Formats: sequence, structure tokens, C-alpha cells
Amino acid sequence: MNSLPRAQETLYFQNAAGKVFHNPSGYARLAWSAERPTLDHIKAFYEQVLALLLNTGTRKILSDHGQRAPLPVAAQEWLTTNWIPRAMSQARTRHCAIVEGADPLHRLSTQSVVSASPTGFVFQRFSNVEAAETWLRSVAV
Repeated sequence: MNSLPRAQETLYFQNAAGKVFHNPSGYARLAWSAERPTLDHIKAFYEQVLALLLNTGTRKILSDHGQRAPLPVAAQEWLTTNWIPRAMSQARTRHCAIVEGADPLHRLSTQSVVSASPTGFVFQRFSNVEAAETWLRSVAV
């Protein structure tokens, strides 16, 4: 796997929730921290993801959950009822590759978001970044 595109990523935003990168292969990469961020930090993080999508024309997301703590229910609800619909309508985003986190409770909160998300938003879950990147490159937008 060629890691050169990841080496050429541009850091777009960073807070307690994690880092948002613009990947030259045509996606936003979310690198979550192991901290337990507040709802405000999570919202600010996702608002910056949306800004990156809008400012660059990027329409795909790779969310690398790593050691991320489970998202609070309020954050899950906000994502599925507010942020994802806006990302779909404003940035025409439809594809999100998820690299699974280590915590089983985290995987349950991820499944809650996946199952409650609007129809037409496609999630694929992976055990490693390389497989997620391969899938994203294969997706035509």
C-alpha cells in the first residue's frame, strides 16, 4: 500500500476530539483522539469536517476511530438528525469508511449512528486504514 498520499495530507483542524486532515486522494480523514471530548468539541470537530468538504469539494470521509471513546447519545442523535443530513445536502457527501475502534462499546455506538443515519449515506467498516483507503478510492462520486 502506498502511504505517500497520507504523508502529503494537510492538517485542517484539531481539537480535543481529534484531527481533521485533507487527503490528496480525495477524502477527509478524521483521526480521533483517545480523550473523551465534550459534546461542544464533537460538534466543532464535525463542523470543521463539513467546512473542509465544502471548501475543497471533497465528498468522501475516512473516520479512523482508533482508541476513540464511545460517542455520547446526544452526539449520536445530533450526527444522525443534523450533521449527516447537512453533509449530504450541502456537500453531497454520501460515503464514509470507518476504521473500527478498539473499544467494544465504541463499536456499539458506531452501529447506532450507522443504523439511524439517513437512507443514502453509505458506511463501510474496516479493521485497518489501508482497506478503508482502497474502498474509498474505488467509490465513484
